[in-house]
Amino acid sequence: MTEKAGDAPPYPMVLGNDPPPPTKPRTTWRGAQIRDKSIWFKCDCGPFRLKLNPIVTISSVLIIIAFILWCILAKDHASASFTSAKSWITQTFTWLYVGSQDIWALVIIAIYFSKYGQLKLGQDDEKPEYNDGTWFAMLFACGVGVGLFFFGVAEPLWHYVGPNRYTRDKYMPDNEVAQWAMNVTFFHWGIHGWIVYVIIGIILGFLTFRKGMPMTMKSCFYPLIGDRIYGWMGDLIDIFSIMTTLFGVCTSLGLGTMQVNKGLNYLNEDIAVSTTNQVIIIWAITAVATTSVITGVGVGIRRLSEICFGIGMIVMLMVLFLEDTWYVLNLYCQSIGFYLQWLIQLGFHCDAFELSVKSFGAADRGRAYTDGEGDGPSDWMDGWTIFYWGWWISWSPFVGMFIAKISRGRTIRQFINGALTAPMIYTFLWLTIFGGAAIKTERLAASQGLCCPKWHGPTLSLGDNATELAKVFADLDVRSREGLTLCKGADEDVPVACAETGCEWPLMKKFLDSDGNAGVQEMIDYLNDNMRWLGKYKAKDDKRYAKLSCMSSEEMWFATVSTYGDMGPLLCIVSLAGIILYFVTSSDSGSLVIDIMSANGDQDPPITQRVFWALVEGATATALLVAGGSKSLGALQTASVVAGLPYTIILCFVTMATWRALAMETGDLNPYGPDFSVALVDPFTSLRPRLWFGCIKNIFMTPMSLYEVLKKHGKKGALAQAVMAAICWVSWIALIITEIVYIYNPHLKLNGIYSLAWVFYLGFVTLVTAARASIRSHYGMNGNPIEDFFAALFVYPCVMVQLETVSERNGLAPLMPDSSSQNTPYFSEVMKNNNHENMDTLA
Repeated sequence: MTEKAGDAPPYPMVLGNDPPPPTKPRTTWRGAQIRDKSIWFKCDCGPFRLKLNPIVTISSVLIIIAFILWCILAKDHASASFTSAKSWITQTFTWLYVGSQDIWALVIIAIYFSKYGQLKLGQDDEKPEYNDGTWFAMLFACGVGVGLFFFGVAEPLWHYVGPNRYTRDKYMPDNEVAQWAMNVTFFHWGIHGWIVYVIIGIILGFLTFRKGMPMTMKSCFYPLIGDRIYGWMGDLIDIFSIMTTLFGVCTSLGLGTMQVNKGLNYLNEDIAVSTTNQVIIIWAITAVATTSVITGVGVGIRRLSEICFGIGMIVMLMVLFLEDTWYVLNLYCQSIGFYLQWLIQLGFHCDAFELSVKSFGAADRGRAYTDGEGDGPSDWMDGWTIFYWGWWISWSPFVGMFIAKISRGRTIRQFINGALTAPMIYTFLWLTIFGGAAIKTERLAASQGLCCPKWHGPTLSLGDNATELAKVFADLDVRSREGLTLCKGADEDVPVACAETGCEWPLMKKFLDSDGNAGVQEMIDYLNDNMRWLGKYKAKDDKRYAKLSCMSSEEMWFATVSTYGDMGPLLCIVSLAGIILYFVTSSDSGSLVIDIMSANGDQDPPITQRVFWALVEGATATALLVAGGSKSLGALQTASVVAGLPYTIILCFVTMATWRALAMETGDLNPYGPDFSVALVDPFTSLRPRLWFGCIKNIFMTPMSLYEVLKKHGKKGALAQAVMAAICWVSWIALIITEIVYIYNPHLKLNGIYSLAWVFYLGFVTLVTAARASIRSHYGMNGNPIEDFFAALFVYPCVMVQLETVSERNGLAPLMPDSSSQNTPYFSEVMKNNNHENMDTLA
């Protein structure tokens, strides 16, 4: 007889000749609630109540302080370091970013259409906590609401007028360029972005509301390593998640205040764009966010989300009807089709040729349009797709956890519909309306002869040579994309369009004598006092036409909605309110998530802690803005993107844990079946010196251990496999040493010997993989060859500790009695004690 998948074994595994002890599984499953074993610090001192994980909280605060001080005191070095790190990640790990996103998407699609989609994030009889409208408003406001105000106009326009990987061909029709601009924007805001939130949301919602686990990032790893999440590894995951969340929210808060300040200045020129005003904005947002987070999700965050989502709908629908509605609807339908057509190719594109070598000889091959630069800018992937994937991933613990928190009682299929499908449809409509309007506005501005000045002074001083000052005026004679030239009229102080280049500048004659030296200060004063007329290059006085590509990103949104005549000022005001409230909802939900993680997943942490983390966000953004300006904030933003690399690896494990959790819940995988009594992470997490020494020993003596393990299990060819492993291991080490010697002695002509070293290492890993797979199959353990390979690839000494432990006990042999034995008192006792304590071992 064989035991049923998902049922606990009626007897524990036999360890050698010992009597069967009451073995407890690493993971408790199938309806059992899992007991929390986290470290707690609790204090109830009148109105000040604390309930937190002291290791996670204190470590996070100290690391954050040190990091912020570095970004402030050495902002140039910090910015350069993170920029260099991001470029290195693009050059080295683009394949990992791109490939992992595709795999996650495929896994979620498989879950959606499988029986797992019917499982609830909660007990089977639970109902959703929030109605569909409120739920969508909250997850959207937390996830991307504020980003769409910033990028909704700017990104499609950047792709339309700027250097673009997909529109490098100068012979490409302009309409096709515009369509590609929309398509690339859709790609960056589509399924590949939202998928990271969905993965975190599914597993956290499932483990928290169905299995009773704490809502914190370390819980995601419970299906893989069981109780070991309650050690230093789990704390490290939570600390890292808190840092990435805080950095992401703070940079958005700091950079967002610049957009708010620009918007206020756009509406009223008396409100200066200054650091003082931006600090006031930060603390105004922080004050509202603090009030919101105190009242909790059900009141403050919920109502603010509903309000700001409603404001966004008002702006979006007004622009839809003020714009050429049929144009927008045509573009929406057309762009979705274009996106679906190119989704697979874009989703797997890594810019391999652009990141490798320039297209030298392109002109000789009749590809003159490339100008020797390949099919696009070599840094395009770094500045766009990798930036986006790193940014989405770094926000995944924050947004994913918040979405999980508000999704109790929904099935996984409902969750995917609401957290992936619906946001994509809504986001695409938003991008179509405002991105389409931006492209149309840019074209209409060109029809009016508007173009961009090359110089935006006032930055001149008496130290500048008069000849150089004259060149400044000449530089103002610029040609637009359409070939028109704007310059100063002979008798006017306003710019006029000229059909040809070479317009005269009589203005210079007012200040320069025959020697070209007199009147320099007068010219400087005049230029600095009258720079405002240069703005007429960018927009008409009535603002119905605006050259958006001449403007900063913060200005583009307001310039676009201002083109709608009498409704322009109203749209600017309503947009400004929406931007501020979206920042508030991101700040308050971010504060709540950080507090929950620092409080071991307690979903109702004390108010004192909520206020603390909300104020930390405001103080961090203020310190960076005042001390380092946009460069410090940019350094922190780039650091968040760089943090996306390690979090990509974390998400790969989380994806594996999600599938395993759902498989165990439905009985497709037996959580109580035989398993290695020593987990791969035990040498790093346990306090058993024998495991430490075993791991260190097997760094150097794996072939010998491999032979002993295979021999004791009666495997044929044990000696041959061990000898081959020894040859591969020794060759790998010897060739690595040879490569090191070559680095310091290049005359030895051994360049590239490392390539052969890694060939031998992969051969060694393959042999260890085969051994683990053979032993696992011998005892019917859960797993697959892919897991065996990656375990051997990264931690082969730990793999050998596992195999040695099995071998020392004469094998782990699960008893397979008939089903009637499941009703014995012993079986009842095992199930009674079925908690998530570690499996007792003799190791």
